[in-house]
Amino acid sequence: MATVIPMRLADVAAVTGGRLHGADPDALVTAVEFDSRKVGPGGLFLALPGEHVDGHDFAAAAADRGAVATLAAREVDGPAVVVPAVARVAGTYLADADPDGSGAAVLAALARLASHSVGALTGLAVVGITGSSGKTSTKDLLAALLAPLGPTVAPPESFNNELGLPWTALRAGPDTRHLVLEFSARGAGHIAAAAAAIPPHIGVVLNVGSAHLGEFGSVDGIARAKGELVEAVPAGGLAVLNADDFRVAAMASRTRARVVTFGRAPDATVRAEDVTLDAGRARFRLVAPQGSADVALGLVGEHHVGNALAAAAVALELGATPEQIAAGLGALAPASRWRMDVTDRADGVTVVNDAYNANPDSMRAALRALTALASGRRTWAVLGPMAELGPDGDAEHAAIAALARELGVDELVAVGSDGYADARRVADVDTAVALLRAELVPGDVVLVKASRSAGLDRIAAQLLRDELVSP
Repeated sequence: MATVIPMRLADVAAVTGGRLHGADPDALVTAVEFDSRKVGPGGLFLALPGEHVDGHDFAAAAADRGAVATLAAREVDGPAVVVPAVARVAGTYLADADPDGSGAAVLAALARLASHSVGALTGLAVVGITGSSGKTSTKDLLAALLAPLGPTVAPPESFNNELGLPWTALRAGPDTRHLVLEFSARGAGHIAAAAAAIPPHIGVVLNVGSAHLGEFGSVDGIARAKGELVEAVPAGGLAVLNADDFRVAAMASRTRARVVTFGRAPDATVRAEDVTLDAGRARFRLVAPQGSADVALGLVGEHHVGNALAAAAVALELGATPEQIAAGLGALAPASRWRMDVTDRADGVTVVNDAYNANPDSMRAALRALTALASGRRTWAVLGPMAELGPDGDAEHAAIAALARELGVDELVAVGSDGYADARRVADVDTAVALLRAELVPGDVVLVKASRSAGLDRIAAQLLRDELVSP
């Protein structure tokens, strides 16, 4: 459960605009949970609809586990704070499972609760991160750099939607010094709404790419949406912008805040110089107004240079030294699952599990990381479909296949997708595993990557359970 600042149920009702139903107004809420199986004493259970079940039907089970109440859109079997209806928001992650708007009402109440909780905290630096790719990796990097400077709260995994962002914010308490949040969007206005509820003091925009292109209509539309984050940063705050992405750099005109840039551009405020690769891991000289230091990244992939610079820019602003940042970046391993997670099997096969998500930008970065890591060993790119690309989907998949050939990837395997030209096509995960078991030899390097909905993480998991017998 997400531990929260203790709050009376009567106060929860007042903040959310709800009413108590069969609940003790003086009962204390000490945690918030959306899974009835994980709720415990002091918990406030969130009644959200799912693809197959409705959380309202599990209110009694949550009460049996110790929940003091359910945050609900209608009366339930057990104590509750019943919140008023709101308009459904098109494009939200709940849209297909929320025909009556009950989920939207609960999420709106949760946002009000998080806004109230964060607003009551003093001395808290709220950092918001957005971008078409790299949000979660940058969040992990930044949280690790800030932890030595004071108690830091950041979301687990990629918990960045209308549920994950307020749920994470509620974990901040009186002793928390840094709250690091990911801001995602499936349409115009989503980031603006989230930032209005939990305003960032520092806003970071990593890049503008083609992720969710089908929902935004154009890359410029994506840029407009991502820029909503820096528009929300107050005049006394800081906007951290990628100097190497012209659409992001142009967002300087959209913010009242002071601007710091990062990148490889010679005029970037925080920049990387003399970038080299060592077994797929980047080395560079970190240069900033506060000083410079040599960095040897612990993460695989040259694309992490930009993520590291963005994290470094924020950490420098909040008191870290270049030397502290260099040491922290060098010690880091992947903190979130299935993101360039490199494992060497005992038989010499290397598995790169990057199967959490995929868009054209992250796919290109992963292929380059694969060939750099392999250093001449035989390479396999096991790729699934990239989702939400709209009418450009076929062209984007073809471009990825062309890049794989250009980079010299030895074996391109397409799982459940016809879009990758000249690939070896297999129907499903089981068929892909069978192919790999038959043909992998010691020394091979296998990248597994696709949009999360494809479930290719199961291929990586099976490969890591297998061990080849050396010929």
